[in-house]
Amino acid sequence: MKILLLFFSFLICSCSGSTLQKKDSTQYDKGSINQFGKSDFDRMADYEIRENIESLKILMLKFYKKNPNQLKKSTSDNAEKMTNWVFNGDHNWKFKRIENAQGVDALNQVFDDNFNGDRVLSLITGLYTMLIKAHGDKTEFYIFDSLDPQKIYNASRNIEIIVWKLASKKNKKGQPFLLSNEINSLESNLSFEREFGKIIGRTDYFAFTLSEKTERTVTRVIQNFTTGIFLPF
Repeated sequence: MKILLLFFSFLICSCSGSTLQKKDSTQYDKGSINQFGKSDFDRMADYEIRENIESLKILMLKFYKKNPNQLKKSTSDNAEKMTNWVFNGDHNWKFKRIENAQGVDALNQVFDDNFNGDRVLSLITGLYTMLIKAHGDKTEFYIFDSLDPQKIYNASRNIEIIVWKLASKKNKKGQPFLLSNEINSLESNLSFEREFGKIIGRTDYFAFTLSEKTERTVTRVIQNFTTGIFLPF
């Protein structure tokens, strides 16, 4: 219970405001019907994945506003409407605009010079479907669910690779594939990096807490960012 309270405190501190649609917080009321069959640890898992999804919504909105040319490849709607449709629409996270790619395949599209689709959609779809797969293809957890801390840990390392690629990889014209953080004499904007950091922090915390609970050892990986190879999950 002590670990759970610490985790909830961490989540509260890491939350940021957003104009995007967010599920009612009453879903976490222990007395509600959907909380039957859940342990405190299951609720911890619920919070971890749902807060990470909220961070992905924030990132998608920020990337579209920073890269409006990508939004135009998918829709004439504004960034908020597109983001809300992606996270709440009936599409099973398969989008023809990005060749129905998911997971690592979608993430690789972001940095492919030959890809002409919406790179923001590829990025967020890849991150979302990777995280969900690492969590056993679920966003809500119950007592008899079994999660693999190694897969969750690997997904977190893959997000680190994405952050590195966004900052260092350039297209044939010598430009970033997607504009994100910016540091120069006129502006210092690290808000993208901070939001990614929240996801990595939550995911790592949960992976190692899960490892202790299940007594399943997580194999730590030393990243070789120069190869840019994603870990299996």
